[in-house]
Order: sequence, then structure tokens, then C-alpha cells
Amino acid sequence: MLWCVEEDWRLTGQELFLQSAAFRHKPYRACREGWEHDHCTFCIREFVEQGAPSDDPEAQTAGYAAIGRGPQGEDDYHWVCDECFSDFRKRFGWSVVESEG
Repeated sequence: MLWCVEEDWRLTGQELFLQSAAFRHKPYRACREGWEHDHCTFCIREFVEQGAPSDDPEAQTAGYAAIGRGPQGEDDYHWVCDECFSDFRKRFGWSVVESEG
């Protein structure tokens, strides 16, 4: 019997909430007071605000934020780093919306 091995360790069911999503590339901003960072939904690379301290030498200060895909339909709940966005854009059918303002 052959075992089915997932082709990429970063894929953990994100299609359930990010298939055909629209994204906006933007600077990372904490979603609420007291929130310090987020992680890429795929590779768990850390996102921090510009100038914020981080123990992660590869921490990102900008990336792709999903539009309207949070639990309550909010923006900026799911963040994807540039590398993972490039790797999975076609597979998930993502689009990019121009920056606000």
C-alpha cells in the first residue's frame, strides 16, 4: 500500500477559508490593542509592525492580508508572506486588490 504524502508541509487545509480569496499587499498592523504579531497562514513566519521588536530574524513587516475572510468577515485576519503568496497564488486562485487610498 502506498501512503499519500502531502506535497508541501505548509498545506494544512487553508483551502477551507482561503480558496479564491482577494488579498491586499500592505504593511502589517496589529488587529487590536495589545496584539503584538501574527503569523503567515502557511509557513508561520512572523509579522510585526515596522520597528517592533521580534525574536524572529525573518520577521516580516508587510505582506498579503486577506479581504473579508476573518471569522466575522473582517479584513486582515489571515496574513500570507510574499514567498507563500507566490507559491500558492495559482493553486488557490487568489486575486490582488489595489492598495487602499
